[in-house]
Amino acid sequence: MLLTGWHQHTDDTFTVTAQWPRAHGYYQSDHGLFDPLLFAETVRQLFPLLSHVGYDVPFGHQLIWDKLDFELDPAALRVEGTPAELRLDITCEVVRRRGELSAMTLRVLAFRDDHRLGTASARFSCHSPAVYRRLRAGRTDPQPIPLPPPAPPQRTARDRYRDVVLSPTSDSAVWQLRTDVTHPVLFDHPVDHVPGMLLIEAARQAVHAAVYPWRGLLVGIETTFSRFAELDAPCWLETRGAPQQRTDQTRVDLVARQHGRDVFTGIATYAHCPAR
Repeated sequence: MLLTGWHQHTDDTFTVTAQWPRAHGYYQSDHGLFDPLLFAETVRQLFPLLSHVGYDVPFGHQLIWDKLDFELDPAALRVEGTPAELRLDITCEVVRRRGELSAMTLRVLAFRDDHRLGTASARFSCHSPAVYRRLRAGRTDPQPIPLPPPAPPQRTARDRYRDVVLSPTSDSAVWQLRTDVTHPVLFDHPVDHVPGMLLIEAARQAVHAAVYPWRGLLVGIETTFSRFAELDAPCWLETRGAPQQRTDQTRVDLVARQHGRDVFTGIATYAHCPAR
């Protein structure tokens, strides 16, 4: 858990504090900078916190991602001598059905020690256990497919094979998603579908691979989760528009497909980082 405190100002405005450790078991610092996906994970943790403490959503309801967009200032990601202290100012746009929260959009303005870190916009829907069972009829106990072999860690900017979530194919722009349900961070609780953070990590790794051997830092992403990505069928991630040579900043289109249908789309913005 990265969140450390919260305060409600009005019905739909909040301030939440967070702390990033200098060393994380999965989202590791690189080039003296915090992993940008720590920000995505921080925003993800806002969903259950604010839905429960701000809008009385009962425990057991399912919160499903629809969108996540964020942009970051790389200068504010620098790792220093102490953990990073964050302040997140949040405005919520709420949709209710029969008096209960059914969807919510979060607008987040993030600061680190009073310096602007970045912004995020995230939308999720909320479903009661009964509605979720109907929504997932026949899909609540999937049997994950065997794990395909991982891509080389250096190609995806990871240090360990276990943390690689992509498997190469005959097309250098297309990867098969690796869904290791035993991974202690990406699958930190039982789920019946591919977690959103795994898809975002796969997108990040795919863009790293697309611009390899030069190194990039994810400074922004715009994503849409179109449908559930299932655990019991192959999922394919494709990158488009990657530059053929190093650029100071580039945008790469991404799409994940399963059974021939889009499950996730995104546009990633990468800034150049010096080589190790």
